[in-house]
Amino acid sequence: MLLHLVRSVLPETPAVFVDTGLEFPEIKEFVKKQDNVMILRPEMSFKQVIKNYGYPLISKQEASKIRKLRHSRLSDKYRNYLLNGDERGKYGMLAKKWQYLVDAPFDISEKCCDIMKKKPMKKYSKQTQRVPIVGTMACESRIRAKAWFEHGCNMYDKNNAKSAPMSFWTEQDVLQYIIDNSLEYASVYGDIIKSSDGNLITSGAHRTGCVYCGFGCHLEKYPNRFQMLKQTHPKLWEYCMEERGLNMKKVLEYIGVDVD
Repeated sequence: MLLHLVRSVLPETPAVFVDTGLEFPEIKEFVKKQDNVMILRPEMSFKQVIKNYGYPLISKQEASKIRKLRHSRLSDKYRNYLLNGDERGKYGMLAKKWQYLVDAPFDISEKCCDIMKKKPMKKYSKQTQRVPIVGTMACESRIRAKAWFEHGCNMYDKNNAKSAPMSFWTEQDVLQYIIDNSLEYASVYGDIIKSSDGNLITSGAHRTGCVYCGFGCHLEKYPNRFQMLKQTHPKLWEYCMEERGLNMKKVLEYIGVDVD
């Protein structure tokens, strides 16, 4: 959708897709159909990332704190702050309910997105001197909402310049735009239909992102993303869960997420 929006004004704008190996096959097939697309690849696979740094669990903020507590050289004051807060309160501390993960039999980190997506994109941007136009929306997370409130749709920081023209859009805006412009989209989303409350929804996946990402999965009701994956893409589910693959079944069950 973003590509259609941008190319309606600047038709020669190239698209850039990072093939991380974490996308649904339907997404990759859809990308192949588009014109003028540059395919980038990360230097490490997801399996290498989780082996070297850890699994993406809970949230980026909490995963970062767990990684620091496990592997970084911290002052006693900062370690105590991460575990107990300080005189200002508990803002910034690792939530008590997740502190047991500091001693988990596997590593946890927030590094995957930086290594697999941001690093190859930054390298491309540096080589080409192009500034990215991204499709992120403020409604997707508190971090993105905060960034929009602070910078608006365009960030002019010379080290991190980018445009996010859809920041103030909602999911309803996106679906309506697709309908109004008769746009093709990846089949993994199914059809765009109206729910019982009158809102537009997709009959298949509502969001795709990285297939094996564990961020936020503990908040999902049945069927969660991994239970749905088992039904729609059983081979991907097996690779994700089995020990010879990513071995995520034991990891997800350790944080109380049912994957069957």
